Amino acid sequence: MKLTSLIGASALAMAATTAMAADEVTLQLKWVTQAQFAGYYVALENGFYADEDLDVTVLPGGPDIAPTQVIAGGGADVVVEWMPAALAAREKGLPLVNIAQPFASSGMMLTCWNDVGITDPKSLANRTLGVWFFGNEFPFMSWMSSLGLDTDGADETGVEVLKQGFNVDPLLQRQADCISTMTYNEYWQVIDAGVSPDELITFKYEDQGVATLEDGLYVLEDNLSDPAFTEKMERFVKASMRGWKWAEENPEDAAMIVLDYDETGAQTEGHQVRMMGEIAKLTAGSNGALDAASYERTVQTLLAGGSDPVISKAPEGAWTSAITDKALN
Repeated sequence: MKLTSLIGASALAMAATTAMAADEVTLQLKWVTQAQFAGYYVALENGFYADEDLDVTVLPGGPDIAPTQVIAGGGADVVVEWMPAALAAREKGLPLVNIAQPFASSGMMLTCWNDVGITDPKSLANRTLGVWFFGNEFPFMSWMSSLGLDTDGADETGVEVLKQGFNVDPLLQRQADCISTMTYNEYWQVIDAGVSPDELITFKYEDQGVATLEDGLYVLEDNLSDPAFTEKMERFVKASMRGWKWAEENPEDAAMIVLDYDETGAQTEGHQVRMMGEIAKLTAGSNGALDAASYERTVQTLLAGGSDPVISKAPEGAWTSAITDKALN
């Protein structure tokens, strides 16, 4: 009996040690819990992180949460951020480095009323355009600069910028001729409000050649000098991409997982299933490794900011393939 008890106690101790051995990772999302981040919730729910001996905490974002500020304050190990905001922060002294790029293409676009005479990007002059800020305005500003339009006011050479909240009211209430939308979210909010697609004209940033990389994974540069941290990130990226590919192949199930993690109860099944279908189009073709050509296009777009560019010079050391080279092989 004593031997059995000792064996049992040893087994429990070993199990406890194993459980304690899981490496903790805190991920800060760019926005609230929704299918935009399905890959991470899938990896969490399906045990992909546990398979890599990781204990991952996923922190939802929101209108008052800036991932760059969270990681700067030590509140996260890795953040989901758009590259314009990350590069702007890097130039200002926060050494963010892109370690993986699950999103291969941009979902950002400008959605306009079709009855106000807008037919192409040049006809945006003398219009009121809704624009997101908090770092999301950078691609827009670069686009306007490339069109030769200033953003100081609506006239033949410029546009009036309406600081847009995170809703579609400015368009619905005719406060703006166009608003910023994502292919997977706000555009469909306009449609769900009773607007027909025929009543709208859209301009995708991808089609305009000014798309910038979105929803990459970023860490602080100093942490990459720690072998233990980099090895942990390799496992994190591996499991995360496993989650993303599962979500692409099982969009409805992935949407249901996201709903399970939505503590606010604000999301609906129909919206999340549709969103996941659109998100899958953006992650398709990516294995998580950053495409150098897409990075260069992002940098050139941001540099083309006229008198007030997003970044003043091409950054150095802003991304690394070291993590994905090992994580994906």
